[in-house]
Amino acid sequence: MDKRFPTILILFFVFALNQSFAQTTLLPKQVEQKNVGIVYKTEWATDLRLHTNGAALALNIGQIKTYYKTSYYQIELGYIKDPRERRQTKTFTNGLRQTTGSLIYGKQNSLFVLRGGFGTKRYLSEKDRQRGLAIGWNYEIGPSLAMLKPYYLELIYLVETQNGVNAEIRTEKYTEENADVFLNESSIYKAASYFKGFGEIDFVPGIQGKLGLHFAMGAYDKYVRAFEVGFMFDAFVKKIPIMIESDNISNKPYFVNLYINLHLGKRDYK
Repeated sequence: MDKRFPTILILFFVFALNQSFAQTTLLPKQVEQKNVGIVYKTEWATDLRLHTNGAALALNIGQIKTYYKTSYYQIELGYIKDPRERRQTKTFTNGLRQTTGSLIYGKQNSLFVLRGGFGTKRYLSEKDRQRGLAIGWNYEIGPSLAMLKPYYLELIYLVETQNGVNAEIRTEKYTEENADVFLNESSIYKAASYFKGFGEIDFVPGIQGKLGLHFAMGAYDKYVRAFEVGFMFDAFVKKIPIMIESDNISNKPYFVNLYINLHLGKRDYK
């Protein structure tokens, strides 16, 4: 037997031990990435919110404070309808020609809402380290601005001429002067173009808030994927005249809605 064999054998075992030690010290750094989301500092996301009386689209910019807490700013544009709104379809016959139009009877204004807010999102636990569903809750408060666009109808007026009585169609919004025609179903042809009235928007300030349950898929991952359910409110300094008031219909200065929200975006290190 070669006398150098024991020496070679000892060197082999020393080399193998050294490699094993190197693997055990390096391996955890490569695969055991606990709470990976803590390396992210900021996040941004868009919201698509559906609620009981409308919808909204929002942009969020957040600061990740800890595993459990993210603070964010939000700007949102939404639409609110009155639950008493009912769309009607009417068919008119003019000689041999029939035309069909639709309208919402008794509507005075369309309501758009611009919201700004500061909110906090809190998780109830760290969840699964990298995957799974994180459950938390969030709240938000901030200013709200109602934007009232007049609702126009195409109204039928009977006009006396030298040749007799002719029907004339006029596009008008509701006023006290035309109330008899505006609320007379037989005098309504159809709703005017949706874009009619955007140059006459009236503004009413207020406040808004939200409180919801937050469900995040990969709460500490690079991409934001979450949904929320909760309730929201808008309160303004005066009544918001969506519908024409009468003995049976009155408007109110506040709106409370249940909502569901889809939350998509991205996190960053900066």
